Amino acid sequence: EKVKEEIVELEVEMRDAGSGMRDALQDEIGDLLFAVVNLSRKLTIDPRAALERANEKFTRRFEAVERLAAERGVEVGRASLEELDKLWEEVKRR
Repeated sequence: EKVKEEIVELEVEMRDAGSGMRDALQDEIGDLLFAVVNLSRKLTIDPRAALERANEKFTRRFEAVERLAAERGVEVGRASLEELDKLWEEVKRR
């Protein structure tokens, strides 16, 4: 429940944020991270281990995106966000 609350607060800040609201956004991101860590502890999941697994999964997927892009003659550094998103979603479905 607390995580949902923090997400809503972050969404409000993102919607209302002007150029001078960076500190408020940073505060809300911090609150959300803190809530997620507390939830993981409540579920007896080591938050550091969970983050490490997420990083490893991201790395594997990104490397797969790079390979898929190369197979299709797409240069990752020059690809649009839309192209990269499509490649990412394709890799996730595998």
